[in-house]
Amino acid sequence: MESQVADRKTVADQPGKGQKSTEEIKKEQERRGLTLSRTRVLNDLEVATNPNHRKSLEAALAHLDKKIAELN
Repeated sequence: MESQVADRKTVADQPGKGQKSTEEIKKEQERRGLTLSRTRVLNDLEVATNPNHRKSLEAALAHLDKKIAELN
């Protein structure tokens, strides 16, 4: 429960750091969503046996990697 409270603290609560801009917050949220999607695709790829499904998942993984790289 303490970790959940700590997760809710803003950057402004941390010494030496200013508040994040709206754009920075949006980029972080998008990056988190893409990272979660990437994890799901990787998990699906581990168990996929159909070659066409695997090819689709590999394409999705490449797309997600590209989008994540663009945000960095």
